[in-house]
Amino acid sequence: MWNEFKQFAMKGNVIDLAVGVIIGGAFGKIVSSLVADVIMPLIGLITGGIDIKSHMIKVGDAKLMYGQFLQNVLDFFIVAFTIFLFIKFLNRFKKKEEVKEQAPVKVDRSEELLAEIRDLLKEDKVFLRKNETP
Repeated sequence: MWNEFKQFAMKGNVIDLAVGVIIGGAFGKIVSSLVADVIMPLIGLITGGIDIKSHMIKVGDAKLMYGQFLQNVLDFFIVAFTIFLFIKFLNRFKKKEEVKEQAPVKVDRSEELLAEIRDLLKEDKVFLRKNETP
């Protein structure tokens, strides 16, 4: 079982996924800082100095932090949109590679005829071998 796990863990996809998770976590922190330290203060200035992050509703002893929730939603949309753009960028290059790989090979008519003759000769040899008497 240990060998199977090692083979699974060392496959390229698992390692790529691990690297993606690590980079994604670091990117998430950058976006959170961008939203908390740059975007939300600008929105606060536009709305007359209101700190949206500190908005809450008190229900008894509980505090519903809807301002923090809105900030987290903004974080999510920025990360999701950035990932969307990155995947779109990668797919553009992938499509170009596929087009290059799938470029049809132009075959002359004479080459087609030679290939047909070759195939017919192969069929005749097989036919003759089956019908030969030892």
